[in-house]
Amino acid sequence: MKQSPDMKKLEEVLRSGRIVHGGFLGTDSRRLIEIIETDLAAVERLGLTCVSIAKRMLELTEAARPRYGAWMEMDDYLSVRCEDVKGSIVCPWPHAGRFVKRITTAHRRDLDQTISWTDLNIHMIAEHGFFEGKGSFFRLEPEQLAGIIFPASK
Repeated sequence: MKQSPDMKKLEEVLRSGRIVHGGFLGTDSRRLIEIIETDLAAVERLGLTCVSIAKRMLELTEAARPRYGAWMEMDDYLSVRCEDVKGSIVCPWPHAGRFVKRITTAHRRDLDQTISWTDLNIHMIAEHGFFEGKGSFFRLEPEQLAGIIFPASK
């Protein structure tokens, strides 16, 4: 798909370190549209949607919030914890959106795998289909994320 001028401008913002150190695209040399399309195809292969993934991430974040910093067992396989960092961060897309700097960590005990995300990640996945570029600090691989956060039977 051809990348529009607005998408090119957005890509420049995402590559820069103006919002987050190292940018949202990390070391990924692919165009923004290619990153989004590739991740969307991976999500579809999993039989999921970006919205369903983000909804589960939010569910886990909300469950862990009251236990601030302490691990909470969600089921026989999954534990989560949530920690706030001072301040907030804006969404790099051109719309109003400010998110608490909060990090949620999920650990699948049966797989011994851990993954972390921010409230901004949840928003960018749900609203923009964006899991960040490879090499960025909070890049989320759709397959790995889904394998950790969904029940063992999924």
